[in-house]
Amino acid sequence: MKVFIDGSAGTTGLVIGERLRERTDIVVQRLAGAMRKNGDARRAALNGSDIALLCLPDSAAREALTLIENPSLRVIDTSTAHRTASGWAYGFPELSDVAKNKIRSAVRVSVPGCHASGFIALMHPLISAGIVPADAVISCTSLTGYSGGGKAMIETYEQSEAHALQAPRSYALDQAHKHLPEMQLHAALSEQPVFQPIVAACARGMLVSIPLHRKQLNPGYLAADVAACLRQAYRGPVIFFVDRIDQDGFACANRLAGSDAMEVTVTGNASCMLLLAQYDNLGKGAAGAAIQCLNLMTGQAETKGLRLEAGVM
Repeated sequence: MKVFIDGSAGTTGLVIGERLRERTDIVVQRLAGAMRKNGDARRAALNGSDIALLCLPDSAAREALTLIENPSLRVIDTSTAHRTASGWAYGFPELSDVAKNKIRSAVRVSVPGCHASGFIALMHPLISAGIVPADAVISCTSLTGYSGGGKAMIETYEQSEAHALQAPRSYALDQAHKHLPEMQLHAALSEQPVFQPIVAACARGMLVSIPLHRKQLNPGYLAADVAACLRQAYRGPVIFFVDRIDQDGFACANRLAGSDAMEVTVTGNASCMLLLAQYDNLGKGAAGAAIQCLNLMTGQAETKGLRLEAGVM
């Protein structure tokens, strides 16, 4: 099977290429140097492949679709461009068996955003089970490694000694982060969540947290039901409910750096809960999720080629 990585030199494309390097069932195709931006070369590579992995900015991902002439070409897009678009399967198989089967048969699959992945993992089961009402007003904080900002941000953090870069930095303060539409849609919320993304001075890692008060739950439900719901939802093979993710009371955003797994848990007490999801922004938050979708689309084991152990960097 021929798989073309369009954008193989970007952060997500590089990790995907690394994960696919040892695969004997896949022939990976790339364009080198100036040819990566040559329209004719991209057109030929796209249409000569069985599956195209788009690891591009939104505008370039949309442009790639205009180059496709091969009706049998299947596309996995890691950009934001199609995550709420009609005709695209959302690449989060943990949503339901229906969602997983849609990915298996889809011609077009959109990989979830890094922040959105943890938020949806935590909220969707609770809303689906009726524990949290769909019209709940939810807030979320997401701490990410700087690699999520692409090559420009990586260069800024790794080549600068600016004092401001030594501390976590909040951004998207206008509540218009590009992941918000998919967070609301795929979590099945009727209201947009209040979202605070924060970039940290570590290369990779992610820690998503959602505070919940017992009064935000539907009548009759308790904090124990929240934990029980997530425990039931996440028994693997990629997302796992764990009793705790902290070490000595500290939850570290980069503990799963290099892993394609995600761990979720519930902390707090009977009244005040904190839902936590810990993973790698380039693992389950990007490249790992893309490969998980690729496996489903090609009839392979869902976890083939994934690194699911902790602390592998």
